[in-house]
Amino acid sequence: MAGTLYVVATPLGNLGDLSPRAAETLKRAAVVAAEDTRRTKTLLHHVGSPADLLSFHAHSPESAQRRILELLHAGSDVALVTDAGTPTVSDPGAGLVAEARTRGIPVVTIPGPTAVAAALAVSGLSADRYLFLGFLPRKGTERRRLVETVADSEWTVVLFEAPLRVTELLEDLAAACGGARRAAVAREMTKVFEETRAGTLTELAGYYAAAPPRGEVTVVVAGTGKPVREASPPDPEARARTLLAQGMTRRDVAVQVAAETGITRNTAYRLVNDL
Repeated sequence: MAGTLYVVATPLGNLGDLSPRAAETLKRAAVVAAEDTRRTKTLLHHVGSPADLLSFHAHSPESAQRRILELLHAGSDVALVTDAGTPTVSDPGAGLVAEARTRGIPVVTIPGPTAVAAALAVSGLSADRYLFLGFLPRKGTERRRLVETVADSEWTVVLFEAPLRVTELLEDLAAACGGARRAAVAREMTKVFEETRAGTLTELAGYYAAAPPRGEVTVVVAGTGKPVREASPPDPEARARTLLAQGMTRRDVAVQVAAETGITRNTAYRLVNDL
């Protein structure tokens, strides 16, 4: 009989936030697969767990996942943990969970701390609906696209960022959203130097430019409160006339009009031939 893969949420910083169920699971599991074995070793010592530690992180070789699956198939229970918070939420583990499910291995969640919910709760911004984007790429087209996604979002957006890049992120967001957009920066949550600062994007960018933050950082940005309006497709006949005037063949015009307006190709062919 296969073992069970437990996805265990661990404290963001304060060990008092570890639930009794999570502590019991860590004590009972034969193996704990951890993103940072040094940090997790301290946690296991805290709860008195004799479990074996196995390194498993975003850059682990495929052999690490195979080893965990072999242990599960052999009947050993494995607890998956990350550095802090809930595994697979902007952290490694989703692939392992998916593969375990594919193989019929039981997967059980042990819920608990998550920086997303913690930051939302103290941000003062609406948390009825929100969009979580995790860490943005450091640069490039994908970063610009996601920054625009934040700017256009009807709902509150939650982001993670490394402390040394927080000011740059806030400046990019201010440029895209407008400097007056409300936001909050939560750092070192549940730890000794926990701080949550709310204000406009311009205010927060200026503050952290002068006082660079330390520790784990979560950024919460207010939404527009307005649904994104999708652009209406162009009028098929008007678009066809424009493309014909540009010298395109009737066949190519029909194909492009169908793609741009959503009408069928047969309808587009008839329309173009009638012009």
